[in-house]
Amino acid sequence: MPRYVAFLRGINLGHRRIKMDRLRALFRKLDFEEVETLIASGNVLFTAPARDERLLTQLIECHLAQSLGYAVDTFIRTRDEIATIAAFKPFSDADLENTANTIHVGLLKEPLAAKTARELTACRTEVDEFFADAREFYWLCRIRSSDSKVWASRQMKAVALPSATLRNLKTLRKLSTPTPISVV
Repeated sequence: MPRYVAFLRGINLGHRRIKMDRLRALFRKLDFEEVETLIASGNVLFTAPARDERLLTQLIECHLAQSLGYAVDTFIRTRDEIATIAAFKPFSDADLENTANTIHVGLLKEPLAAKTARELTACRTEVDEFFADAREFYWLCRIRSSDSKVWASRQMKAVALPSATLRNLKTLRKLSTPTPISVV
C-alpha cells in the first residue's frame, strides 16, 4: 500500500488547536493504517490502499471538516514525492549551505499557472527569493522568516497564489527518511 503524507494547513494556529493523538484517531477512522504525526503542525503520515490523491484529499478534508467544525485544506504527497522535494536544489549552493538561511516549501494542490509562477519569482528581494516547480514553490529567506516583509508587500499581495501550506525544508527532509520518525 502507498505511504502518504498529508500536510494540513493551519493546524495548531490560532483557534485551530488539536492534540496529535486525536488527529491520528481521526485518520484511523478513515481506515488508514500506520498513522503517525511529526511535530504538532499538521504533518500526518499514513498508509492507504487508494492511489487517487484527489480522492484522498477530498475524503480527508470532508472528514476533518465534519469532525472539527472547520475546513482544513489538505495537501497530499507520497513519501517518494517528499524525497524528491527534499533533494531538489532550486537555489545556489552557497545559499543552500548557509545555515543562517531558511528554506520553506509551499505545497499546492495543482501546479502554479505560468503567469502566477513568474509573478511569485518576481517578488524577489535582497533577503527573499522564490522558485516554482510542479506543485511546490520554494522560498529562500536570508533572515529570520518572521522578520521578512515580503508577504506583506504590495507586489506579493497582487500575486494570485492559490491555497498552500508552508513547511520548513528540514521538516520535509525528516519526513523523507525511510527510518522511523518521532511521533508527537
